[in-house]
Amino acid sequence: MALEIERKFLVVGDEWRAYVSSHRRLRQGYLSRTANGSVRVRRSAGSATLTVKGPRRGITREEFEYEIPVEEADILLRTLCAKPLIEKVRYCVEFAGMIWEIDVYCGEAAGLVVAEIELDHPSQPFAVPSWIGAEVTHDARFSNAAIAARPAQPADGDPAPPRRPGRDRCAPPAPGVTAGP
Repeated sequence: MALEIERKFLVVGDEWRAYVSSHRRLRQGYLSRTANGSVRVRRSAGSATLTVKGPRRGITREEFEYEIPVEEADILLRTLCAKPLIEKVRYCVEFAGMIWEIDVYCGEAAGLVVAEIELDHPSQPFAVPSWIGAEVTHDARFSNAAIAARPAQPADGDPAPPRRPGRDRCAPPAPGVTAGP
């Protein structure tokens, strides 16, 4: 059994862009979203996966990911996945020996920028970069399944997602950065 241990944060500012090591465009949709988990189809250039995720328990959840043929992923995304699909560019940034994945959302959720860090165990310490804002790990509105259903909007008094219309609409990578897998 695979276990995902992940924390998620809003991103403030653009300082992280100077440290990008790779990026890839992602398109994903959901075949199922329930309280018990989700089934996701994800497509990037040249590859595709089907992922089954269980319910979150703290910062952990079961996750099973399988490669699927690109052509079949395209059919699933076009015909069976709930709309709207999520479109985003995922940037990888190394900071203090850890890899942060920064997702810049496009389409329906344009302007939302979220950082994720995967851990080896729930209590693993890590350094927090200056460009990390409020933690949203436990805020269901910032799960990808919820963003696909309805782009995240803050409740009164909550930190607003850093939306920068026009700036983050699938923005190109930092100069000199090449696309990753």
